[in-house]
Amino acid sequence: MEPHSPPPFGLSRRERIMDELRRVGSVRVADLAREFGVAELTIRRDIGALADRGLLTRVHGGATLRSRLDTSVPRAAPTSGPPRFRVGMVVPSLGYYWPHIIVGARAAATDAGVQLVLRGASYSPADQRRQISSLVESGTLHGLIVATETQGPEGSALLQWLDSLPIPVVLAERRVPSALALTRLEWVTTDHVFGGSLAANHLATLGHRRVGLLASPGSPTSWQLRRGWARALDELGMTGTFDLDTALDALDGGERERTIDGLLRTCRDTGTTAVLIHSDPQAVLLQQHARDHGWSVPDDLAVLAYDDEVAESAEPPITALRPPKPQVGRLAVETMVGRLTDGPRRPVQRVYLLPELRVRDSTALSR
Repeated sequence: MEPHSPPPFGLSRRERIMDELRRVGSVRVADLAREFGVAELTIRRDIGALADRGLLTRVHGGATLRSRLDTSVPRAAPTSGPPRFRVGMVVPSLGYYWPHIIVGARAAATDAGVQLVLRGASYSPADQRRQISSLVESGTLHGLIVATETQGPEGSALLQWLDSLPIPVVLAERRVPSALALTRLEWVTTDHVFGGSLAANHLATLGHRRVGLLASPGSPTSWQLRRGWARALDELGMTGTFDLDTALDALDGGERERTIDGLLRTCRDTGTTAVLIHSDPQAVLLQQHARDHGWSVPDDLAVLAYDDEVAESAEPPITALRPPKPQVGRLAVETMVGRLTDGPRRPVQRVYLLPELRVRDSTALSR
């Protein structure tokens, strides 16, 4: 779209939304609003109207093409032969982060003639195994795409069990610790270690030398992010002033305020000028609290988020690293189809995708 072209009117805008869906299989409300130069509410209304006509399926933050193979579509919908493969997909959440991966997986499944059977679990290894077992014991699946716990004794046991299943398994946004030496499991994941390095490099180029890290406790992403961050700080000669695990969005109002006040005091006492925060909700909460209490962002404190789910909607918009979530889902399905089509002669495939840095107003040159 040309920079000075007027926003497309309703009908042509909806046609363009459908064109984009046919091209890539999924769209995000925020991206379309920015491209068309209209409010996100307008795009949501367009998507709602198209969904009412049965042309697409609304998902969290966007839409995907309506698939005749999707299990959410009534059974009377298919108009041609049966799907080539039936693949189970188990993810730890149907809310934050994972809907975009599901969108990509569904789009690829539609293209490849795969019926995707989705189950939501939790971050509990026991619950993950229970949900996976239920699908496997149905005896109707050709393969599994899963996102399970991978760390600690429970994670190791779960991975070894998955490696022993009689059907192929592809991990999504997960990888096997090399010490386990498992040879059958395949995966598609974001290189979060590189994401930590990219975050540190971005802040270094802006002149920040004393920086902090706030991570989500227990998240499979946090330890990888931390590894890349620490390595880059050392190589760049930067000082990590603090490295903490907390879940601001899980705290009640009073405890949250006290915790953020303590974090800001630590920033001030240590001369910290920038902080990397995983994930978006924590970054938004810290930034808005800081601004409400007289801090200037980015002049007093630069804020960089990891995940890019809601960072752009903060005030000011937060610079963020965006994992390529739809592509993770799409490639997981494509990897599974390749395995099912080619069989044992196909080399085991383990794919790492790089996160993208989205620079916004919450980072700037330090003084």
